[in-house]
Amino acid sequence: MTTGQKTTIEFNDGIVRQFMLAAVLWGVVGMLVGVLIATQLNFWQANFQTAWLSFGRLRPLHTNAVIFAFVGNMMFAGVYYSTQRLLKARLASDFLSQLHFWGWQLIIVSAAVTLPLGLTRGKEYAELIWPINIAVAVIWVVFAANFFWTLARRNEKSLYVAIWFYIATIITVTMLYVVNHLSIPTSLLHSYPVFGGVQDGLVQWWYGHNAVAFFLTTPILGIMYYFLPKAAERPVYSYRLSVIHFWSLVFLYIWAGPHHLLNTALPNWLQLLGMTFSLMLWAPSWGGMLNGLLTLRGGWDKLRTDPVIKFFAAGVTFYGMATFEGPLLSIKSVNALAHYTDWIIGHVHAGALGWNGFMAAGMFYWLVPRLWNKPLHSQSLANLHFWIGTFGILLYVAAMWVSGINQGLMLNATAEGGTILKYPNFLETLNAIRPLMLLRVVGGTLYLSGFLLMAYNIWRSISGAKAVNGTMEVYIEPRTSGENLGVGGTILNAPVVFSALGLLAACVWLFTTGWLNILGLFGTVMCVLLAIGHFQSRGTAWGEWYDKLLINALPFTVLCFLAVAVGGMIQIIPMLTIERRLQTEDRVAEVYTPLELAGRDIYVREGCYLCHSQMIRTLVPDVMRYGDYSRLGESIWDHPYQWGSRRTGPDLARVGGKYNHAWHFDHMQNPRNISTGSNMPSYVWLRENNTDYAALSSKIRVQRMLGVPFPSWSPAMIDTLAREQAKQIASELRAQGGYTEPDKEIIALISYLQSLGKKWQPTAPAGAAAP
Repeated sequence: MTTGQKTTIEFNDGIVRQFMLAAVLWGVVGMLVGVLIATQLNFWQANFQTAWLSFGRLRPLHTNAVIFAFVGNMMFAGVYYSTQRLLKARLASDFLSQLHFWGWQLIIVSAAVTLPLGLTRGKEYAELIWPINIAVAVIWVVFAANFFWTLARRNEKSLYVAIWFYIATIITVTMLYVVNHLSIPTSLLHSYPVFGGVQDGLVQWWYGHNAVAFFLTTPILGIMYYFLPKAAERPVYSYRLSVIHFWSLVFLYIWAGPHHLLNTALPNWLQLLGMTFSLMLWAPSWGGMLNGLLTLRGGWDKLRTDPVIKFFAAGVTFYGMATFEGPLLSIKSVNALAHYTDWIIGHVHAGALGWNGFMAAGMFYWLVPRLWNKPLHSQSLANLHFWIGTFGILLYVAAMWVSGINQGLMLNATAEGGTILKYPNFLETLNAIRPLMLLRVVGGTLYLSGFLLMAYNIWRSISGAKAVNGTMEVYIEPRTSGENLGVGGTILNAPVVFSALGLLAACVWLFTTGWLNILGLFGTVMCVLLAIGHFQSRGTAWGEWYDKLLINALPFTVLCFLAVAVGGMIQIIPMLTIERRLQTEDRVAEVYTPLELAGRDIYVREGCYLCHSQMIRTLVPDVMRYGDYSRLGESIWDHPYQWGSRRTGPDLARVGGKYNHAWHFDHMQNPRNISTGSNMPSYVWLRENNTDYAALSSKIRVQRMLGVPFPSWSPAMIDTLAREQAKQIASELRAQGGYTEPDKEIIALISYLQSLGKKWQPTAPAGAAAP
């Protein structure tokens, strides 16, 4: 193509249509499963005594379908549509686009098959088995290659703000996904994560929190910065605010993961770090929300008639609400009340359905007339969708707020001057919130009904319509060598230097004591003051450098990666480099027997961690209810860790020996026989399935590779040890009035449950000699 030539580009909007329709389809599936599992929490019969329809197996399907299938497909549609127009370039490769689409759908189908079958890694939002994880990584690289190849071929020199958020999404999700999914396979369908215990918990929530940040937030913010001004026909309210919003958000977000583990055995410095940075997130999050809402200035009259503006305005408002609530929940005292309760569920759904869902609906309604060159079938149906969806999500979130606060207060309530629990029976708290849990089903059903209205409206709109691709006439401008920033121009400039020095001084302040702590505080304050002074006197130079940075995609990407990587390294590397045996506090766990390991894998397979925690917090009511608080060393050999994030049932960290074998046997067969009013499913299939003894040799071999100190048993010895323990438990069970064959899975699960909280050895305090 000749330099300086005008040309007309036809965009690849076919791929946008494919991803958009896939998002609608998977959105319906994900929300339908969500309504089903919410129903199961109210009516245990809805589990149908069927393994692949039980709550523990369907809940991961729901979360993965909503996050990766619905929001993922919606994100790809929005990114591909806006990127082509912002860069004034067709997507670089039609082949890569199609490979991306079909590869992603195959991954979703694979997840929809494997998760109900109990094939899981046992980590929230990271349940997919290792072959699927490799496929996810490959397809994500395909997406990245297509995006950055298009970026290199762009005909618009400067990068618009939406592109910044897309770049941050691609590089950060790559980093997060790869690190958290590092595993060693034991078979074609099973693996153990390379991290265990507190290391696994820290890495998991570094990933889990930032998957929300960089998969559900930053790409949708990029979509907001493109589609909201287009729909409102107004420019973005403040370009300077968007700069501050972007860089502060991508830097601060990555540090906040530890707030998911407050009041646990996680080292206090990490808890403080997570809480501090979470509170700092209030500023950039609300800066982005205000920038979005104020973009509608002068266009609020459209709110009365245009459903697109309605959805965008409500979506951005929900973003503001969720990002106010998140830092609030990261305050230790608030977290002590809210964690493990429905308040967290309400918070998550305000973001997923209010922010992601409404932004998706607004984008779909805006895209349909442009992608099919036909007006939307019914504006009235779109408006009805908005009001039904809004009422549904508000009912859902309000019910979860009241439910969570009520249950948190009941679980923490004491009597007799704080010497006894006011509600010692966990089921008392569960039965108290049942009406609110039922309201969640109603709210979710209403939201799903609105989404189905949208699906019908879109189907009627595109029926008989001819798909069209957008076009644009562009001028190919010459690129001059003086525009290249280079390494020196990227790093050796005032904004980067002041940021780096300020971060270094802040780390010295946060992580040291004595005179170094004072020196770090002084250095932090001086860096901030000097940066402000330099900006006041040389602000034009800062602006010129940033304008030049936006012309150079590679330096911009490198700085973005450094901004997100530094927080993860400072949090995680210390915990990974310290010898695990030094992270035990005053006790260290003994390794599981072969049968207990088999039982633990059954526990993970059935999703028990989704309703039961194994972490007694350092809170008086927790200790009074469940026993001595948990120590780091008690989960040191756990791959994956099982601390949990929700208590629909009691904590199990010290359940070993609390009940006899017959109690567990009857409880798994029919929980209502043991605990009147329980909503736990019946696990009748555990009495029918045989324990997979043959897999134990490979599993223990991998555990040894991961540093778990199993003896050097031969495969025959492993099989013998497992069968002998199974026979012993079955014999004791028969003496207690129950009977099943020793080789059944229920026996292996009982062996694991009876080991919890009992298998550990004391260790010498730091600095003391071992006895």
